[in-house]
Amino acid sequence: MSDETDGAGAREAAVTRETAETDIEVTLALDGDGESTVETGVGFFDHMLASFAKHGLFDLTVRCDGDLEIDEHHTVEDVAITLGRAFDAALGEKRGIRRYADRRVPLDEAVADVVVDVSGRPHFEFDGTFSQESVGEFTSDMAAHFCRSLATNAGLTLHAGVEGENAHHEVEALFKTLARALDDATRVDERRGGETPSTKGQL
Repeated sequence: MSDETDGAGAREAAVTRETAETDIEVTLALDGDGESTVETGVGFFDHMLASFAKHGLFDLTVRCDGDLEIDEHHTVEDVAITLGRAFDAALGEKRGIRRYADRRVPLDEAVADVVVDVSGRPHFEFDGTFSQESVGEFTSDMAAHFCRSLATNAGLTLHAGVEGENAHHEVEALFKTLARALDDATRVDERRGGETPSTKGQL
């Protein structure tokens, strides 16, 4: 695994991860236009990551060669790990960010909520169940596992919940809400004058 930031104040990162199960490249720009190129081999997961980029206004590339002959678990988990590390690298010392965010987003009958603290202290709580076991080749419960792995590796305190009647809607609402919350929490608040938003002086 390797992390690389582009420096010069750019909130960008490129991270790779190679294991016996997956080979992953991720690039992330926090202050982007929502453009994405995603190739994981899991169609619905690609759709969710593209939606995540679009609604978070992140520029994102994800390329993953995973052991899909087994199932999608390692692909989804390891992409989340790599993306989480990219967020952490792109944020650097987290100076001036808003840090906290709370979002609730509907999709037809489904609704998801996310509360996030870019705290440097990984913690994840999830409330809800998915109405169907899978969406295409994507096991619905992997959506919550994606959030957990992302939070652990990005250093987020993340509380998420979902309710509805259609797993496609529930999972998509969750990814969109996560994107909007992370966009809010990672934005720079000019009033802070570049100070780290913590009485400790660091996150």
